[in-house]
Amino acid sequence: MTVRWGVAGPGPIAGKVMRDLTLVPDAVLTAVGSRSAERAGAFAAEHAAGAGRGQVPKAYGSYRELVGDPDTDVVYVATPHPHHRAPALAALAAGKAILVEKSFTVTPAATREIVAAAAAAGRFAMEAMWMRFCPAMVRLRELVADGAIGEVCTVIAELGPSRPIDPAAQAYRPEQGDGLLFHLGIYPVSFAQMLLGTPEEVVAHGALHESGVDVEESVLLRYPGGRSALLFASLRTPAPGQARVLGTGGWIGVPPRFHYPSRIVLHRNGRDTETIDGPLTGSGYTHELAEVTERVAGGYKQSEIMPLADTVAVQDMLGEIADQLGMRIIEGPAGLP
Repeated sequence: MTVRWGVAGPGPIAGKVMRDLTLVPDAVLTAVGSRSAERAGAFAAEHAAGAGRGQVPKAYGSYRELVGDPDTDVVYVATPHPHHRAPALAALAAGKAILVEKSFTVTPAATREIVAAAAAAGRFAMEAMWMRFCPAMVRLRELVADGAIGEVCTVIAELGPSRPIDPAAQAYRPEQGDGLLFHLGIYPVSFAQMLLGTPEEVVAHGALHESGVDVEESVLLRYPGGRSALLFASLRTPAPGQARVLGTGGWIGVPPRFHYPSRIVLHRNGRDTETIDGPLTGSGYTHELAEVTERVAGGYKQSEIMPLADTVAVQDMLGEIADQLGMRIIEGPAGLP
C-alpha cells in the first residue's frame, strides 16, 4: 500500500522533514496546504520528487482544502505550535491520520482534545518526536530494558545553542509559540519521560524574555524511590547537548547532539567501554516517517515507540514548567478559519 502524505504548514521544518520522505518506501507527497497559495505552490514545486513519478503535489491556499483532499491519507501538521490544534482536529474529522510536529500543542488541554478526537475518529495520531526513532536511541532503550546498566536511577540531559545568542536582542511572539520550551526544551523532558515515565513532582526554575516566553530553564523531576531527572535547556547559554542515563550497574552516554544521536557509549561496571553506532538515514527524520507510513498502512491507531499516553505525559510536564516559570501561553483556535 502506498501511503499518501499531505503537509499543513510548508515552513523550514516541513521542508527538512519532507526531503527525507523520498527515502521512505511506499510513501509519497501528494498535497500541500498553507494560508498562502503562493507558499504552498512554491513548496510543492520544490518537493516534486517526493510526489513520485515526477508529479508535482497539489497546492492549496487553505488547510480546509488540504484536509478535504481525497488523495491524502495522512496529514503532517507543521504549523506554529499554538496552531497545531485546528488543522489536526480538521484532518481527523476528515478521516485522515495525523503526524503532529513536536511540541504537540502548547497546552495539556489542547493535547487531550486532539487525542480524544483521534480515538473517536479511529485514526492514527502521533507526535513527531524524531529523537525516539533514531537507531541509536532505539538501541539505548533495548539496553536499558535488558538490564545492561541495572536499574535506572537518574537521567541527565542538557541542550542549548552551539553559539551564544542574546535573547534580549531577539523578538519573540507567544502567539506563535516562540521561545525555548516548545522548540528545544521539550527534548530533555521527553528523553526523561521515555526512560523514567511520569514524575511525582516537577520543579522548574528559569528566565523569561520580556515578551513572556522562556529563554532558559533548569528542571528537576522527582520519581518514587529517590529516582530523578536533572534537565537543562537554554537559548542564552551554549551547551554541548549531551545526555546520560545512570543505573546501578553502569551508565549510558549519548554524545552531542543527544536529540538526534548517531551513537551511544555503554559503560558497564567492571567491563570495557562499548561505543555503539546507529547511523541516521537522511537527516534523521526518515525513521519517524517510516514508522507512520508502516503504521497507517497496517491500520494501526498509535505508535508503540511514541504512544499518545507519552505525549500527554510530556505535555503535562511542559504545562507545569510553563506555569512555574510564569510563561505567557497563547493557544490557537480549535477551528479552521
